[in-house]
Amino acid sequence: MTDQTLTPAKPTPTLPDAQTVTSVRHYTDRLFAFRCTRPRSLRFRSGEFVMIGLLGENGKPLLRAYSIASPAWDEELEFYSIKVPDGPLTSRLQHIQPGEEIILRPKPVGTLVLDALLPGKRLWMLATGTGIAPFASLLREPETWEKYEQVVVMHTCREVAELTYGRELIDALPDDPLIGELVGDKLLYYPTTTREDSARMGRVTDNLSSGRVFADLGIPPLDPAHDRAMVCGSLEFNLDVKKILEGAGLREGANSNPAEYVVEKAFVD
Repeated sequence: MTDQTLTPAKPTPTLPDAQTVTSVRHYTDRLFAFRCTRPRSLRFRSGEFVMIGLLGENGKPLLRAYSIASPAWDEELEFYSIKVPDGPLTSRLQHIQPGEEIILRPKPVGTLVLDALLPGKRLWMLATGTGIAPFASLLREPETWEKYEQVVVMHTCREVAELTYGRELIDALPDDPLIGELVGDKLLYYPTTTREDSARMGRVTDNLSSGRVFADLGIPPLDPAHDRAMVCGSLEFNLDVKKILEGAGLREGANSNPAEYVVEKAFVD
């Protein structure tokens, strides 16, 4: 694991919609995060995503949808990414250094926003891999803790090291000067692995279907009257979780029609 932190003077952008990378951190050989400058004009809701990328070999922008992992109040933008050796974008993006530029199209969209859910008591954040990125934003958003009496974060990765990004964020929340007092004892964190042995094993779907997560955390099963959920992972994961949530009586919501759960359709792990 390596840290590279630098705060360079802001240069004159050389690319359209360019932003300067300010820090990079590699968590494993498959996962990394970076921060960059934020356009003064950019306004977004915690949980939304934007298009970011680099110039392709043909001189045209190569862009992909990335959830903003930083909260809406942050002065910089944070992104959490997988490394795909043959990926057109991530094969290059993983080598980016502080002081270099990325392209950012400042048009945030997305369904993983608090406005797309009806009022409830307990919020479930269900993620695999880098799908935790939008929740990293929402967990640092004061409105999340003001709206819900309890927040449950279920995050599954293959190996323990791949949980580091989420675990460090979760561990820091109680001491956060902005939201620490709001978090209090509302947060329940349930990390699991699927390949490497750890304290808790199994997929999010298996632990929900079997009822193990409810037993382990000492909370009641899903109830559409009180529970709300957000889902972010691979397409297969999203579909499997949707079946479980709908089986429990929860309905899918949207910005225009709030309901009991929402799914981030743009994300593919």
